[in-house]
Amino acid sequence: MDHGLSSINCMKKLTILKIGGNVLDDTSFLQSMLDNFASMNGYKILIHGGGKIANVIMKQMGLEPKMVDGRRITDEKTLEVVTQVYAGLINKNLVSQLQARACNAIGLTGADANTIPAVIRPVKEIDYGFVGDIDVSMINALTIQGLLEMGLVPVFAPLTHDSHGTLLNTNADTIASSLAIALAKAFTVKLIYCFEKNGVLSDPNNESSVINIITEKDFGGYKANGTIHSGMIPKLDNAFAALKSGVSEIAICGPAAFNTISFIPGTTIHL
Repeated sequence: MDHGLSSINCMKKLTILKIGGNVLDDTSFLQSMLDNFASMNGYKILIHGGGKIANVIMKQMGLEPKMVDGRRITDEKTLEVVTQVYAGLINKNLVSQLQARACNAIGLTGADANTIPAVIRPVKEIDYGFVGDIDVSMINALTIQGLLEMGLVPVFAPLTHDSHGTLLNTNADTIASSLAIALAKAFTVKLIYCFEKNGVLSDPNNESSVINIITEKDFGGYKANGTIHSGMIPKLDNAFAALKSGVSEIAICGPAAFNTISFIPGTTIHL
């Protein structure tokens, strides 16, 4: 299979937006976010998480969510739940809401059109279960580029597949950065992580404590002193990997970054 990209659109801009956290849970946040996303010019892709919603449903079913450093342990029952929640409930609601905004969205998992094959994470210190790791070179970037050129807006749920009939739970931030890297060969890619905070905060209880710029050196220090921890660690790991692989711009922000009145730019990531 040819996973390469045509050079037709090498100078065109692509915005990849990943939303998660309370953005999905808060109706006001979500509606504002979708309004802004739908009105963006140029090529665009939306990637969503949904872990908090999955946790609620799991607990209703008597299943206890298990997380390690922001990453979910995914046994067979958990995989069933996250597939229903991510690929069904959340993905199709987002697609329908974008259609209502005249944004011609198409909902996908990594299994659809073989867009994102993955391999099950090997067991080392921790057995993550049905969790997929992505080899960027295997992403079917040409197919995704084709969807974009058809005028479609891909909306990806955080699921990949192992090419042997099994879906794999995959961190949405990883999917976002992997797609950004794969498509950076044909587009000038801006990657935005949008969540409920105004950016990366030095004090999680103070929304005004946004760290405006984080370098890789800063990141190491912030991890060491505990300023950055839990789910923010893999988000930033993915961000730095993407910058090193050709992605032009990366920002971590809240919905206010898209509001012209109460604009808060968030955190930009630099090597």
